[in-house]
Amino acid sequence: MRIMLADDQLKVRFALRVLLERQPGLKVISEAMTRNELLSRLEKTCPDLLLIDWELDGATIDDLIPALRTRCPDLLIVALSGRSEVRSLAFGAGVDDFVSKVDPPEQLLAAIGNCRGKMTARAAKGGEKWSSSQIPV
Repeated sequence: MRIMLADDQLKVRFALRVLLERQPGLKVISEAMTRNELLSRLEKTCPDLLLIDWELDGATIDDLIPALRTRCPDLLIVALSGRSEVRSLAFGAGVDDFVSKVDPPEQLLAAIGNCRGKMTARAAKGGEKWSSSQIPV
């Protein structure tokens, strides 16, 4: 599973990268610190999954989600925030999952597992870019 990280804090991106790259089948392919950087890099890489800070660079994420999906229609999005009370706002904006930054790492890995399941379901329907034999493990 090819993952892009979007967070304005270097320490957060570093910690996420270290956690994810220790997991079989997960690869961080790109990082962004700002909305503009995210949009630019997304067009070039079109990852399977985006982990995005809900408060990225002061961007209004609920306006950003449609732009992301336009650029990469199969993109799965997990919103991250230190404020768990924005969970319902994130789901209302159309993210696939939400993880609080204060949750243990297992919560993030579970959310990624849920997204992997969505990829598998899409592939099983046959209308997406992956065949069942190509689903990243």
